[in-house]
Amino acid sequence: MTATMDLWPIGNCQVSALVDRNGRFVWGCLPRVDGDPAFSSLLDDSPRAGEGAFGFWEIDLEGSVETTQEYLRNTPVLVTRHTDADGNAIEVVDFCPRFRRHDRMYRPVAFCRIVRPVAGSPRIRVRLRPATNWGAARAERTRGSNHVRYLLDGGTVRLSTNAPVGWIEEERLFRVERPLHFFLGPDESFTDELSAAMDAMLKRTIDEWRHWVRGLATPVEWQAAVIRSAITLKLCQHEETGAIVAALTTSIPEHAGSQRNWDYRYCWIRDAYYTVQALNRLGALDVLEGYLEYLRNIVDNAAGGHIQPLYGVGGEAILTEREAPALSGYRGMGPVRVGNQAYEQVQHDAYGQIVLSNAQAFFDQRLFRMGGTADFEALEPIGERAWASYDKADAGLWELRTKSHVHTYSAAMCWAACDRLANVAAVLGLDERAVFWRERADTMRATIETEAWREDTQRLSATFGGDDLDASLIQLLDLRFVAPNDPRFRGTLAAVEEGLRRGSHMLRYAIPDDFGMPETAFNVCTFWLIEALHATGRIGDARELLEEMLSRRTVAGLLSEDIDPETGELWGNYPQTYSLVGLINSAVLLSRPWGDVR
Repeated sequence: MTATMDLWPIGNCQVSALVDRNGRFVWGCLPRVDGDPAFSSLLDDSPRAGEGAFGFWEIDLEGSVETTQEYLRNTPVLVTRHTDADGNAIEVVDFCPRFRRHDRMYRPVAFCRIVRPVAGSPRIRVRLRPATNWGAARAERTRGSNHVRYLLDGGTVRLSTNAPVGWIEEERLFRVERPLHFFLGPDESFTDELSAAMDAMLKRTIDEWRHWVRGLATPVEWQAAVIRSAITLKLCQHEETGAIVAALTTSIPEHAGSQRNWDYRYCWIRDAYYTVQALNRLGALDVLEGYLEYLRNIVDNAAGGHIQPLYGVGGEAILTEREAPALSGYRGMGPVRVGNQAYEQVQHDAYGQIVLSNAQAFFDQRLFRMGGTADFEALEPIGERAWASYDKADAGLWELRTKSHVHTYSAAMCWAACDRLANVAAVLGLDERAVFWRERADTMRATIETEAWREDTQRLSATFGGDDLDASLIQLLDLRFVAPNDPRFRGTLAAVEEGLRRGSHMLRYAIPDDFGMPETAFNVCTFWLIEALHATGRIGDARELLEEMLSRRTVAGLLSEDIDPETGELWGNYPQTYSLVGLINSAVLLSRPWGDVR
């Protein structure tokens, strides 16, 4: 079964696919990231594997003995090279078209594969077997003169190719003597000459991504890791609406047999805030601008200012959770879940993240559309909800399903909402509103400092009236709720590190939750620790920990959500935005300046 370590994402901010170490498409949803997976074999370890398997797309070299893979520099275009024992070789170029055309971004629901003979007389077999109805059946197909149509639940897709169509249908071995082009996309006639059109798409897609990367303000150190993380975060944006998904997958468990299998193909207000924050540090303002448009629509539709923790990429509010019984799960570890019931939860920190994400628009003069008085007024109901909710119980950022507390992190995020509204009102010259929101923020701060402080242990607690530890307490520094030299933060950091650090990795918490005791560390928490170590002067420790995390990346240079602190094995949905955000933020903080380069 495919391991997380072996997956290479490709995409175009409309659709995406994960390609395994054999060059096989094993995950990809249509017509968008939260759709039905046409390529579902990543989550299928059932007995039907073998000749009867489906939910994948592979291009195999007969007798292949070696496969190597790499991205073209500064792009999500993947090149897979297969070689057999006699030296015959091919390369397969995989990409999803994305480039500017007719003054707008062309990003079709399409996957492109170009097969080129490299050496000798290679023979290949193409097996394209999309699934439908969440892995319940192999898609039916019909044939045309130069194409094959696949009938999926979400609509019909068409494979246009200059390879012999009958041989594709019959999955026959045949020799590759010229470049072969495969375009799996909308059920429309391919009017242009296929090979020339796809070669042009490839060039323009490469140029588009390299132009985007060229605009990034990357640190001088760890550039390749930061660029790859930034490209992948961009792939997690549904560019049509601006929404940013937490990950490209569903139901990869947090650890073996844990039942902690969740669908992350939706836009969490929290995760998206962290994503735009990291990309802002690199100057990728297009992601922020797209997301702010998405947020403004969410805020407009929020009844009485109420904000859910997450929404669909089209702004859908109802994301009913169910199971897909036809799929056995990653390595057979089901269930496979579709939807996420967390949309019904109460998570007060979302109010802070809404305002924090929007606040930059009132200060950043580089933006095409800066925030104005009307935008501020639209945010004030969010501030009212933050004020009403900050000292009330919620499910917290870790989305506990059967427990509720007044979480310090949620309270501090609500404080941040009112604090930033005061800042925005001041810059807009709305002095009365600035005073109004500042007074509320000051009241909230005083309450949090009183209710979360533990005099006996000289630290902050993760909950009001409790005595528990949570890695999210480190984030009070990033929120500017505490300063690095504040003794209260120093005491809290020492307690969190002692209680939750396991070698080079940080747990979220170390108490039982809805599913028992957590067994894996949460990668972003380790990056939060790195940021705190940097802020408190432990630069050497921070750099050492960052290098350790960089060594844990997959062959594609990415990270999933969780890691086993004993074995270093990655678990959880992949690629995960939180983890890549942490990598970018830590690298930007710790890198030596460009001025040192001579």
